[in-house]
Amino acid sequence: MSSAGPGTESLSPVPPEPHMGRRDLGDFILGWQDGLVNVLGIVLGLAAAHATAHLILVGGLAATFAEAVSMGAVAYTSSLARRDHYLAERERELREMHEVPDIERKEVLQVFREWGYSLDEASDLTERIASNPKAWLEFMMAHELKLQPIETGELRRSALLVFISTIVGSLIPLVPLVIIRDVPLAAMSALVVSAIALYLIGWYGAKITVGPPRRSGLQLLAIGILAGLAGFGIGLLLGASGV
Repeated sequence: MSSAGPGTESLSPVPPEPHMGRRDLGDFILGWQDGLVNVLGIVLGLAAAHATAHLILVGGLAATFAEAVSMGAVAYTSSLARRDHYLAERERELREMHEVPDIERKEVLQVFREWGYSLDEASDLTERIASNPKAWLEFMMAHELKLQPIETGELRRSALLVFISTIVGSLIPLVPLVIIRDVPLAAMSALVVSAIALYLIGWYGAKITVGPPRRSGLQLLAIGILAGLAGFGIGLLLGASGV
């Protein structure tokens, strides 16, 4: 029988819990919403201009893949810029930890004071943090600068997720045109299906993070409907004028 007392046994690593990261969720909603809203605007605009179902499908599919490539590239470059910013700030913090350690300790102390610790408690915690350079640096990056590291794999994952979600979202307004050949009815169906999808993704996003699901669903719904109606208005205006 082991004689080890409480706290002396080795700790086994805790397996990561299967959660969808907030960054992944944000990338998914960004691509999905952007693709759906853009193609919905195209569908309603071309329908208002009396285009054929075939022409609307061709235009919608062209926009789908052009937008997916563009959005994926933007996701990659924006994540790359955030990573470069993080690395630059990390180098600056490392330099300041060596050149002005007293100032850096005061910044750590201030964070603990803002969290509600007494001066003695905050001072003790600050010395504990400062005694471990790795913990000190990570603490400053996360709690003073509010920055999170971005790995190379995350850059590719973000771009791929935005690319795929943009395609998936873009295809939703096009599905009624494949099933229904009557353009006005198909356009109305695309609006209804897109509205339901926008509400559900907004509701789901808030459900697994924070915030009122119903309000988030309605906000996403309103954005999509306004964009779709803008496309409809342009199509109606230019179709009527014969431009």
